[in-house]
Amino acid sequence: MKYCIYQMEIVFGNPKENRKKVAGWIKQTVNEEKPDTIVLPEMWTTAYAFDDLENLADDNGEPTIAFLQDMASTYHINIVGGSFANQKDNEIYNSSVVIDRNGDVIHQYDKLHLVPMLDEHLYLTGGKNKATVFHLDGVKMGIIICYDLRFPELLRKLALEGAQVVHIVAEWPAARRDHWEILQQARAIENQMYIISSNVVGNYNHVDFAGTSMVIDPWGEVIIKGSRTKEEIIRATLKLDKVVDIRKEVPVFSSRVPDYY
Repeated sequence: MKYCIYQMEIVFGNPKENRKKVAGWIKQTVNEEKPDTIVLPEMWTTAYAFDDLENLADDNGEPTIAFLQDMASTYHINIVGGSFANQKDNEIYNSSVVIDRNGDVIHQYDKLHLVPMLDEHLYLTGGKNKATVFHLDGVKMGIIICYDLRFPELLRKLALEGAQVVHIVAEWPAARRDHWEILQQARAIENQMYIISSNVVGNYNHVDFAGTSMVIDPWGEVIIKGSRTKEEIIRATLKLDKVVDIRKEVPVFSSRVPDYY
């Protein structure tokens, strides 16, 4: 399965311009790379434009979901659609969506853990549903959002449900870049799964972002790592048999004794 990840510099507070950027990137990437699946970063429509989110946020997923459905069906690609500010039931969530190559929405998830260091909890509402596994091209996968990475039990739950790939969409700051890299490798190793991340670059509101989008295999080896500062495409092809082989070689899951934890 061939992936292309967009390490994007977001136009702050401008959903229209960001959709234009993403549409152009998808068209070019499909023509040049012919991926099966593309991945976008966290809050890519607006960035953390908190003071204006009531005006900028989607209304029950629109227009972002319809836009991504059109992109997926037009170019016949799967889209792990990052996340976006999403107003529903009079609250604003940090919502992700996954769309298959037919343009069908196959998974949605609202970020559970909101970032106190960036005041996210003062403007957004945490998700009210568990993270669950979805199927994409017959492969069990999951998605989490940024700060969720710091909670190992969340990814372990997805692994126990059979996830072979977990996507992390993020706006992770440069001040904690080391944590970003080390935690991803740890999650890949302890869950024997592929970790695929899409982070942003650039800066706003006095925050520099870390870039360093990554693909890590289930042995914990970094297949590819993006730069710290450049907007770019991260490319990788997954060998999913490797997940099965490593889980047999080091049988972590059958060795667990959860009654004693």
